[in-house]
Amino acid sequence: MAKILITTVPFGDKNDLPIRQLAETGVDYLINPIGRKLKEDELAGMVRDVEVLIAGTEPITEKVMANAPRLKLISRVGIGLDSVDLMAAERRGIKVSYTPDAPAPAVAELTIGLMFSLMRSIHVANAQMHRGEWHRYFGRRLTELTIGIVGAGRIGGRVARHLRALGVKRLLVNDICPDACRFEGVDAIECVDKDTIYRESDLVSLHVPLTAQTKNMVRREHLLQMKPDAMIVNTARGGIIHEDDLAEVLNLGHLAGAAVDVFCEEPYQGRLSSVERCLLTSHMGSMSVDCRTRMEIEATEEAIRFLAGKPLEGLVPEAEYQVQREGL
Repeated sequence: MAKILITTVPFGDKNDLPIRQLAETGVDYLINPIGRKLKEDELAGMVRDVEVLIAGTEPITEKVMANAPRLKLISRVGIGLDSVDLMAAERRGIKVSYTPDAPAPAVAELTIGLMFSLMRSIHVANAQMHRGEWHRYFGRRLTELTIGIVGAGRIGGRVARHLRALGVKRLLVNDICPDACRFEGVDAIECVDKDTIYRESDLVSLHVPLTAQTKNMVRREHLLQMKPDAMIVNTARGGIIHEDDLAEVLNLGHLAGAAVDVFCEEPYQGRLSSVERCLLTSHMGSMSVDCRTRMEIEATEEAIRFLAGKPLEGLVPEAEYQVQREGL
């Protein structure tokens, strides 16, 4: 009997449909027994007889695949592929699929929420109130801000549409593909280079995948290019902002604030934890009930299709493999 290992957690917590779907097929499955993001060695020790991984963001490396001689499909719950060695999968004939559209609405809305919290110092006031302190902060409004978006894909486009509907003063967008900077139904966007975004934005929001080209894309020199009272949000992937550089710049008193949802090592315990005006959330961009459920269902249905010998619907496109090839 085929065996499925579900590594992503939580799984089926708010809607047990994907678990019921697996049960109805009679397939043998196991949900991550550790209950947290797995480390490479932990995952490598679990995959000996596994044919399908319903995967999260744990490292699915050459070492893991070498320990999984029966593995034939990695079905990612989500969109990011930086944790999957696509080249190793390709060499071993392992198919990789993902659910790129499902998390976009939730991540975009969290991004907007983090922006509002930064603009009005909600997170700082909340922490101080819990300590018995009372301080009223002057804040800023979207209609007075220039906002820069780096990455004009599924999520960046949604963020742009939300911001335009909310009346943002000026919207700057950067993408490696200039044509991607034109969003249907969103007018008056300025397509600019990243240096212009850093220099002229009051708030910068990052929406790029983690690749060899984007790792540590935002470093100390870029943060210092920004206005002293500017803000930055990262709901994309850990490692796009150099975390220690961000902590250093914030501790220098530069930037009004930052919001970070994703980290190089998760759970995060780094230097940003001690910077009060840095708003930290626990990689929860996709964690709305509807979007998380859709991600789990799509990844599960892909696994069931594979085991039934049916065509797969969410295969990772060749362009994603090419990105990893170029980073080698």
